[in-house]
Amino acid sequence: QVQLVESGGGLVQAGGSLRLSCAASGRTFSSYTMGWFRQAPGKEREFVAAIRWSGSSTYYADSVQGRFTISRDNAKNTVYLQMNSLKPEDTAVYYCAANLGLIFREVTAYDYWGQGTQVTVSS
Repeated sequence: QVQLVESGGGLVQAGGSLRLSCAASGRTFSSYTMGWFRQAPGKEREFVAAIRWSGSSTYYADSVQGRFTISRDNAKNTVYLQMNSLKPEDTAVYYCAANLGLIFREVTAYDYWGQGTQVTVSS
């Protein structure tokens, strides 16, 4: 079992930055691929970024490539999402998730989810 708790969301102006954190419980955190997803009102949950267990491989949605950076600290059981140059269209609830498989872009691939943190970007 893995429990995930996100933090760091808030209100920011366009062009600003936020850093999201996701703290995980469980002894096997370092075995999991960790992902960030987001869901805007009236839209489906979408992939944002993912990082393999070792941190050596990272993946991004085209919409955030070059602006967002995912990282992890296995010693702290925490995964981060640094978000720079934020845009109003980045407004959503952001979720972190964990999975043991190879697929990382699909919502259905993830076994555990956090409760989400709201990010609002004003224009």
